[in-house]
Amino acid sequence: MNEFLLQAAAIIIPLVIAIVFHEVAHGWVARMLGDPTAHEQRRLSFNPLRHVDPFGTIILPAMLWLTTHTAFGWAKPVPVNKWRLRDPRKGMMAVAAAGPGMNLLLAAVGAVLLGLLIRFAGENEALWLQFVADNFNNFIMINVFLAFFNLLPIPPFDGSHIIEGVLPRAAARQYERLRPFGFILLFVLLLVIPQLFPDWGVIERVVVPPVLWIGEHYYNLARLVAGL
Repeated sequence: MNEFLLQAAAIIIPLVIAIVFHEVAHGWVARMLGDPTAHEQRRLSFNPLRHVDPFGTIILPAMLWLTTHTAFGWAKPVPVNKWRLRDPRKGMMAVAAAGPGMNLLLAAVGAVLLGLLIRFAGENEALWLQFVADNFNNFIMINVFLAFFNLLPIPPFDGSHIIEGVLPRAAARQYERLRPFGFILLFVLLLVIPQLFPDWGVIERVVVPPVLWIGEHYYNLARLVAGL
């Protein structure tokens, strides 16, 4: 039981940190570009209680991580009013990119911390050191997964807002019509297709390879910091 609780904690702690920072990054950039909505509603806070959605932040990501070693989740969305942005079209692209960008930055921080732990812990196999190492390992990959998933051009992912900003305005309006069906598409992609067609290996063949490739670069950074 203790081992299970430690494994669960080593997943939940990195998940909550990654998702909260992701959401706050959206609000930060929105405020910088003219929209103070998140600030006005006191959402530019690192207090997880203001951001955590029990299902989207903890239950679903933990289930995905334990069963498929992929991680996707969400917090209570930080409010953004694109019409208060100085340039709504380009501003929404920047606001959307801020979340995945924050996750990639956090993955780099995790890699540096893991490298420092390896360098200074040496051969010490204390349980608490293993727990910290597990947190850093999960922190790296969870942030990479969140960045990758959120950059997919499927509503409600952040990538969909970036695509809307790139497309011609007429095409963007047509694309935006997909938004009400975003969670249905997400449910089908992550849960229905893998269950009905396991041989297709949607997660294993489409999602995992690029994420592992990106993750390997972060582990190279950790090795560099560790002096290996």
